[in-house]
Amino acid sequence: AAPRAGPPIVTMLRTCVAAAAFVAAADAFAPGSAFLGTAPAARSTAQLRAAPRAAVAPKVSMMAETKAKLTKLPASVKPGVVTGQALKDLLQYAQDNEFAMPGVNIVGTNSINACMEAAAKYGGPIMVTFSKGGGQFIAGKGLDNKDDRASIAGSIAGALHVRAVAELYGVPVVLHTDHCQKAWLPWIDGLMDANEKYFKEHGEPLFSSHMLDLSEESLEENVGICKKYLERFAKCNVLLEMELGVTGGEEDGVDNSEVDSSRLYTQPEEVWYTYEELSKVPNGQFTVAASFGNVHGVYAPGNVDLQPVILHNTQEYIQKKLGCDDKKPVKFVFHGGSGSSVDDIQYAIKAGVVKMNIDTDTQWSFWDGIRGYEAKHREYLQGQIGNPEGAAKPNKKYYDPRMSLRAAEEAMRDRLVQAAKDLNCINVL
Repeated sequence: AAPRAGPPIVTMLRTCVAAAAFVAAADAFAPGSAFLGTAPAARSTAQLRAAPRAAVAPKVSMMAETKAKLTKLPASVKPGVVTGQALKDLLQYAQDNEFAMPGVNIVGTNSINACMEAAAKYGGPIMVTFSKGGGQFIAGKGLDNKDDRASIAGSIAGALHVRAVAELYGVPVVLHTDHCQKAWLPWIDGLMDANEKYFKEHGEPLFSSHMLDLSEESLEENVGICKKYLERFAKCNVLLEMELGVTGGEEDGVDNSEVDSSRLYTQPEEVWYTYEELSKVPNGQFTVAASFGNVHGVYAPGNVDLQPVILHNTQEYIQKKLGCDDKKPVKFVFHGGSGSSVDDIQYAIKAGVVKMNIDTDTQWSFWDGIRGYEAKHREYLQGQIGNPEGAAKPNKKYYDPRMSLRAAEEAMRDRLVQAAKDLNCINVL
């Protein structure tokens, strides 16, 4: 990537420390994955639809089963931001115990705090996810985002806010960034500058992980760029999440709603090639977001054809290639989780999914909280003075922004608690 113009990272970090104390933007939010066939030959979408799948136990019994067999939480996993070995241990713990954490896109401290409050309530980990647009929103939409400076500064400011308060919530928090296509790599370069500086000062990176979405490129270029970045990530214990195939729909300015449906389903040999190449990086840690029909957004029933059986078959394919006893050698993540059925979610988790992205559902819940607050107090929100209690009565306590924003936080929190139930992520700490 071409060098970025802008202030040195030291100055930027100082600016962001101050910014973190004042970030209180009203919130909305941004955003999945698994695999195919036991033989190298590609199969059609029609064949995928006909593929057999194991029966899925009812949700309640599966949760009971998960609680009954929980292994001991690794000692490295503590309240606050988890990175490096602690993050590796947490993801293995999730896979072993067949639960996945919610990965939630945020755009300010209201949504950040709702995530951590939800995690404290459901008793499990949470992944707080910054998109490039979300970072820009935190810094301020009025700022010039030339060379991604606002997106970089806002993402850093939000991460510093999380680090300042996460431990108080008593849960493990993963600091993550979302889809980064090839043209957006300067954003990740800026965040890696911050990670490396933070690592020198604290012995760990600022962020836990970053996601590179180079699925628009050829497989070789996608994996080659990811491998190059993983070499840099590994030196300061940052985990890489990479994408294979395409997640349909539209998210954060990227529109894949017209993409060829065949690209929504990843082939097992693509995952194997990726696994082989990325495993060559010393100290490299990675997860794979492979497409199995995933789509950003919520659609009417029948419009999305998820095939989580792809994940199961791909794990089996790679296990045979490795000749190992581990039945789940790959850690998968599930993109486009909003609107998915509980059966599909839990079947994917059984195939090694350790995180599911949620955005559309939390966007709606945040707005629905504000909508409900306005409906309940409408007669007190028509002017600064005057309400059913009297023409001279003040309404300040009703239009104080904290009131409607708190209602939004509570609604988002409750939606995430429901998501955690679907993900078997209840009382897992």
